[in-house]
Amino acid sequence: MSRSLVTGPTAGIGRSFAHQLAARGDDLVLVARDASRLEELATELRAQHGVEVEVLAADLADRDQLRRVEERLADLQSPVDLLVNNAGFGLKGRFLDNDVDAETAMLDVLVTAVLRLTHAALGPMAARGHGGVINVSSVAAFLPRGTYSAAKAYVNRLGEWAAAEYADQGVTVTTLCPGFVRTEFHERMGVGRDSAPSWMWLDADDLVRDALADHAKGKVYSIPSAQYKVIAGAARLVPSGLLQRFQGLGRK
Repeated sequence: MSRSLVTGPTAGIGRSFAHQLAARGDDLVLVARDASRLEELATELRAQHGVEVEVLAADLADRDQLRRVEERLADLQSPVDLLVNNAGFGLKGRFLDNDVDAETAMLDVLVTAVLRLTHAALGPMAARGHGGVINVSSVAAFLPRGTYSAAKAYVNRLGEWAAAEYADQGVTVTTLCPGFVRTEFHERMGVGRDSAPSWMWLDADDLVRDALADHAKGKVYSIPSAQYKVIAGAARLVPSGLLQRFQGLGRK
């Protein structure tokens, strides 16, 4: 029996990961700030899929609470086979319009938590000779779009390196780079669906299904849909100054 730990599972991409992993028979450890939503989801998953579900309420921007999640990943008596670093949020405003503490909290969740949880998971996985990590990044990592893009670029580089470094120890690390997805993510930012063309919006269930398939194949990157594969590829070739013209997408 496999066990997966998913951060940010109460909505959107994380919720889809929780359901699809439970559907394939994985026991789960669910991590989020909202304890009541975690318990609701855990009850739902147990009833629908008959799996064991642990809940761990933690704010990943708080170092003491983050440490509890690290300790759970390092528990050798109840090992985690797959870590899904999904938790995250974005800020609608431009850099100087945002409170610096909000910017720091975003960095803590998008970068520091991913670093520390990946570190906590990789040790036991490498020692056992098997395991996996899926880090949810963004196609924004390939674009110059402020501090969110900068944070996701870190996640990409971390994943690329870790995938190569630990492959021969039986650990698969995949970086998922979605674009605009129909979830609560943009709603919480106060961003409408009209902020980007309709063809750019993806379905969470589809991209998670593809991500799990890519991870099973040992792929370093999972970039969902043909349009985002093109965007990610083009971003490596187009001058940064030209890409800056698309800064307004996703802000309305």
